[in-house]
Amino acid sequence: MRKKIIAANWKMNLHVAQAGELLAQLATIPTHATTQVIVAPAYVYLAQSINQLSHTTVHVASQDVSAHNNGAYTGEVSASMLAQLGVQYSIIGHSERRQYYHEDNELLLNKINRCLEHNINVLFCVGEHLVQRNSNTHFAIIKAQLVHTVFKLSEEEFANIIIAYEPVWAIGTGITATTLQAQEMHAYIRGLIVERYNNIVAQHTHIIYGGSCNAINASELFACADIDGGLIGGASLKIEDFTTIVKSV
Repeated sequence: MRKKIIAANWKMNLHVAQAGELLAQLATIPTHATTQVIVAPAYVYLAQSINQLSHTTVHVASQDVSAHNNGAYTGEVSASMLAQLGVQYSIIGHSERRQYYHEDNELLLNKINRCLEHNINVLFCVGEHLVQRNSNTHFAIIKAQLVHTVFKLSEEEFANIIIAYEPVWAIGTGITATTLQAQEMHAYIRGLIVERYNNIVAQHTHIIYGGSCNAINASELFACADIDGGLIGGASLKIEDFTTIVKSV
């Protein structure tokens, strides 16, 4: 049985005192052995998060990582720096990075490889825009995003990948894919993994949902056979809502 993974993506939110308070509250959320909670704060709060959560089972992720190992890349943070801090996961390919910073498949694969070189697990995001879903090309879009990135990895490397399906049209909009739509895409992704690797790999791969998952719809989404948790945005900033989501598993 796959663990449920609940990842909190704080994005560019919170001041230092607010982050400290939310981390303290996060440390008290009761979890089951079959649930893994991950928090992805802004870079400036990574060390603070690792320190405050060191006595808990909550893991810490970065929201991004550089495609470079080191050098004259002002403003970038390398995988080796993250690893030395104790960061265990990194979010790569989030739709906001793809949209606002024009990150393409080649760049994303470089970022993935940098993380794997430093034993950082990757939470890799894929998703389609509304026009692509309405034109019935959403399956082809998701397949292409996987084929040109994580499907280039060996089976051993791929074991360190979590896939987050985040329909772009449902991020921060309050619109959520229906349970049927979400499960359909998750099942499709798992089928692609069978084709690329094998059924054993597919059954061990975590595929989580990342499109406006909240305290109201989490339980129904997580009950689906192929939905292994959620990548939570706005709702992760409210401890009551996030606690409800974690308990929905």
